[in-house]
Amino acid sequence: MRPFAYERAGTAEEALAKHDDDALYLGGGTNLVDLMRLGVATPARLVDVAHLPCDRIERGADGGLVIGAAVRNSDLAADPAARRSHPLLVEAVLTGASGQIRNQATVGGNLLQRTRCSYFQDITKPCNKREPGSGCPAREGEHHNHAIFGHSAACVATHPSDMAVALAALDASVRVRGRGGGERAVPLGELYRRPGEDPSRDTALEPGDLITAVEVPPLGLPSRYRKVRERASFAFALVSVAVALDVEGGAAGGGTVRDCRIALGGVAHLPWRAHRAEAVLRGAPATAESFLRAAEAELEAAEPLRDNRYKVPLATNLIARTLTELTER
Repeated sequence: MRPFAYERAGTAEEALAKHDDDALYLGGGTNLVDLMRLGVATPARLVDVAHLPCDRIERGADGGLVIGAAVRNSDLAADPAARRSHPLLVEAVLTGASGQIRNQATVGGNLLQRTRCSYFQDITKPCNKREPGSGCPAREGEHHNHAIFGHSAACVATHPSDMAVALAALDASVRVRGRGGGERAVPLGELYRRPGEDPSRDTALEPGDLITAVEVPPLGLPSRYRKVRERASFAFALVSVAVALDVEGGAAGGGTVRDCRIALGGVAHLPWRAHRAEAVLRGAPATAESFLRAAEAELEAAEPLRDNRYKVPLATNLIARTLTELTER
């Protein structure tokens, strides 16, 4: 590991003042420290922001949640208010990593974790995300768990966060402080970038930008997070889905879908909002047939690679089954 300097910030203002182009913010470190050990990340200085006064979960004025960026994942999963009002979010957090890692990882750091693509993590291999212009060997190499939506010739990696998928379905936003001062809200759907020709930038954040909180609007709908993975514990999603469903006039077979939210994980460079499926479902009967038709409409736009075509039927069935489960509760 390359030598680096370490500084701890006590306030957001202090963190912003300490940050420069050679520094990185350090939250729980569960992703960044691994990348430093591998030689993928080589900051000259770490600015520790895990101890900022951003470690509380509060009720918003509208009945939603305001989650501090320094809140530990395990604390979010155990929070009584979150469990009551946003079970979808809690389910997603509990499927991520192990209990020990959740005890260390922070909410802000979880949203900004880098891809787990093996080529990105191996500095002996080319990777456009790590070294723009060097190539993407995953396209012809090992890509069974790579993207089927929104990828490009430059990158087919997927975003690993379970929490981000749930927050995408919840229409959450992040509060961001920048070097120029002031605070702005960035909708989660605008936080992440598709890879395009430059996959080295995962988000729309500017250098030095600091996430201070996540704002989650009230939900009030039946919701669920489902994740398919290669083993039952500590594995990233092959495909995951976050769903909230509003049915008017009765249960499955007797009601109409008034509204729905669907987001997919494990299929794109960012949490993938299933807008096609949502459009098909609104106003449709709340039946298994409608749910399958909506899922198929979404997956028609998929562009699988040689070895990840299995994700198309997997995602189709996962969406349809999760929607059905919500109407059976």
